[in-house]
This record gives sequence, C-alpha cells and structure tokens, in this order.
Amino acid sequence: MSENLPIPLSSPLSRAQQTALINLVRRAAKAEILPRFRNLGHADISAKTHRFDLVTEADIAAEAMLARGLQQMFPHALVVGEEAAGDDPELEGRIAGAEMAVIVDPVDGTWNFAHGLPLFGVIVAVTRFGRPVWGLLYDPMADDWIMADAGAPGAFLARSLGADRPLAVSTGASLSDMSGFIPLYAVAEEKREALAAELGQFAFTTALRCSCHHYRTLAQGGMDFLLSGPATAWDHAAGVLIVRQAGGVARMLDGADYVAGSTRGHVLAAPDETSWTRLQEKFAFLLE
Repeated sequence: MSENLPIPLSSPLSRAQQTALINLVRRAAKAEILPRFRNLGHADISAKTHRFDLVTEADIAAEAMLARGLQQMFPHALVVGEEAAGDDPELEGRIAGAEMAVIVDPVDGTWNFAHGLPLFGVIVAVTRFGRPVWGLLYDPMADDWIMADAGAPGAFLARSLGADRPLAVSTGASLSDMSGFIPLYAVAEEKREALAAELGQFAFTTALRCSCHHYRTLAQGGMDFLLSGPATAWDHAAGVLIVRQAGGVARMLDGADYVAGSTRGHVLAAPDETSWTRLQEKFAFLLE
C-alpha cells in the first residue's frame, strides 16, 4: 500500500462478525482457560524468555482454538497469536503491512493466572496496516468485556450481548494528584532506578502484571495514566484504541502514533493532551 494513501480508520467487522468474535472468545475461555485456572501442575507451566515470562497449557490451547475460529471467520486476514509470534519472530513484523490482521493474546496476565490470581484476560485487536480499528478486552472471571470500534464513537463495557455501557477516562489532574500504571520491570534495567525515583511525585503508582486490566481500568477512569512497554501488538493494540475511544490520548512516548508490529519503545496513555504532554516531559529521559 502506498504511504500516501489514507488508511480508513473504521472496522472491517460487521456487527454480526463482532458478535461472533466475542462469542468465540467466551467459548475459548470456558473450554480452555477457566477449567485450568488453579488446576495447573508444574509440567503445565513453562518459562519463555525468563522466569517471570510464563506460558501455560491454557495459553497454548486457547490460542489454538481462537486461531482456528478466527481463520474460519476471516480467511484472508493475518492471524497473529502471542505464542505463535514467540515461535516465529517475523510474524509480528508482518502486521504493519497487512490489510487486515487479527491479533490475540489468549491469556494476558499469564503470571497471575499461573499463580492463582484472578486478574487475567483475553485481548483481541483488529488492525488495518497496523492501525488498531477494533479492540476487545475480555475478563473471563466476570464474563464481561470492553470493546471499541474506530468507526463508531465511544468505548463500551458489556456483560451480555446488546447491553453496552459507555465508558470515559478520568478527568485528569495535576501530576501530584495523578495515579498511574508503571510496570518497572518493563523498562530497561539501566533506566529503572531513575524511573523509580520519579514515582513518589505521583499520588499512586502500581502495576497489575496484566495489560488487559491496565487498559480496562484506564478506560473506566479508575486510573489516570499508563506508561508501559515493550509496545507488543498483543498487549497494546486493543488498549490503545479503547483508551482513545473512551476520550483519552494514547501514543508512543516519543510522540509517534501507535502502529502495531512496527513500533518499539514505550506506550504512554493519559486522559487528555495536557496531561499527556506533562507526563511525556516527566518521562522523556527514557528516550535518551
């Protein structure tokens, strides 16, 4: 696609396809994720890049079920699961060039899931040439979801199909009154001490080890901002869109737009442009 042609920021999914996709996610959670929660043995859990980066039998089985269903629904789309991308590092790089990609994190918050903590979710994003156009943040424990479509205003929380409640980010505040998600473990080791020294200037900072619930909380106004990386497609594409559709600002820390599969660095999300700029100035040293 020519770089001079505009990318239509509307979802290629019909309402019926969105409903079918949500139902697929719910079925995968009931069949492959929830039965394994607090039922995993040591042999069912493995480390990937390090001992805190885990994969379980639930991740593998849920991704397989979701990938099969998505490929049947969208036979011409690029389907990218986190675990498949781990096996094929070139797969994520194909997202930015794909007219339509469906990106899946089958169990986001795997460390929590593997240790019996009920704070995990399923993330699905649809992108057009890397631009997020549809996003889903599903909580299997509550059986509810937050979703947004770039072609329609708003982000919505639903507990059943057709019962959508509109969401809004926080109203913002001075930096000293802001609360935010800052996963220190996601920052380069040589920058962690400097970043930790900044945390006391905010009202409250924490991390949930789960991008799904980071973005769900932001979209509902429960926290003011997020600084997180790396900008992997399965962790951030859906959440970036949902925060924007809920009235917030989400882009790369260097000011660039988020493009799934081709961006590296940190994502910064905030409730408004003024807050985003103040936070960007505070964290600019991470760009050095």
